[in-house]
Amino acid sequence: MEAYTSFAEVYDTFMDNVPYEQWADYLHDILKEYDIFDGLVLELGCGTGIMTELLAKKGYDMIGVDNSESMLELAMEKRIKSGHDILYLLQDMQAFELYGTVKAVVSVCDSINYLKDDGELTEVFKLVNNYLDPQGIFIFDFNTEYKYREILGDRVIAEEREECSFIWENDYRTEDKTNEYQLTLFVQSQEDSDLYRKYQEVHQQKAYTLEKIKTLIEKAGLRYIAAYDAYTKKAPMYTSGRVCVIAQEYGK
Repeated sequence: MEAYTSFAEVYDTFMDNVPYEQWADYLHDILKEYDIFDGLVLELGCGTGIMTELLAKKGYDMIGVDNSESMLELAMEKRIKSGHDILYLLQDMQAFELYGTVKAVVSVCDSINYLKDDGELTEVFKLVNNYLDPQGIFIFDFNTEYKYREILGDRVIAEEREECSFIWENDYRTEDKTNEYQLTLFVQSQEDSDLYRKYQEVHQQKAYTLEKIKTLIEKAGLRYIAAYDAYTKKAPMYTSGRVCVIAQEYGK
């Protein structure tokens, strides 16, 4: 099944533990380090638009790209409430098209890990380089192999809320470094609060090493700048579950 269809409805509920505002401050601080205080900024894999809205609030002219129509519908509902002039595009990040270049590109919540192999990742990096202004900045995060192997592994994670519950079954395959997880959702019916509807989705993410990321960044024509442990300014460690990477446009 297509990922983030039925899950879109309850995505924000289950992601309420993610410190989006802190991440937005972090991204904003880095952008300011490169004299990007305003102007066009693209978010790849924008989902329901939480980060897109936060960066728009900080003064950026935001564009959000996602391949889930269900997620973008929720993002556009947020746009109506906030009044921010955000452009949302229903596009796959492997083939996104813009009307012109942007000052920066950001991608959070391990969207990069949904790219299944080196070729797909390289293609996205090439597109980012193509649509960045000269010396423009690309900031993204990714889940590490350590997280998939040691933290998620073959674990089953479940969470129950009053209006919805989920069961998240992980299966990490070391031979191809792919984490497949089956997501089972029980969502309360809006018509009958005693009725819960069951939905199932299958997601796959690929584990990449930082060295591989560096290699593919440079292969795509970008310049690798730095990597940090999960929204800090500390160097990545072996036990880092999430790593943030900064790259820069280096000629088309």
